[in-house]
Amino acid sequence: SGYLNLAADAAHNFTDGLALGAAFWGGPGRGVLTALTVLLHELPHELGDMALLLRAGCSKAQAMRLQLVTALAALAGAACSLLAEGSGAAGAVGAIVPFTAGGFIYIGTVSVIPEILRNSGLFQALLQLLALLGGVALMLLVA
Repeated sequence: SGYLNLAADAAHNFTDGLALGAAFWGGPGRGVLTALTVLLHELPHELGDMALLLRAGCSKAQAMRLQLVTALAALAGAACSLLAEGSGAAGAVGAIVPFTAGGFIYIGTVSVIPEILRNSGLFQALLQLLALLGGVALMLLVA
């Protein structure tokens, strides 16, 4: 499960990098806002990944090194996004931002919402759904 989580985290970080690169091509304000939203969702995500790696048998140092390696995928994603736009690829930013936003919305609706409803009381589920909708609203603001 630890290795599977690392592969999924690298893919996730790559799409984060794509979104960041595309957002900065859209202007510094959009880029900073996107970076802030990515930071806010990455903090709890990476802590959860760290706990999963520790449970899978990694030491703290190993888990941190592995997390750093998966974080490099975000740099690769940002580089791909920036290079695609810099090469003159028509509409690269226009395609990357909806692709990454749609991926996050898909994950939220297909994976997160059923888990929330299964493991929470009604009030807690409503609070979590409001937080999810707040995240979607931030993505719409960025886009």
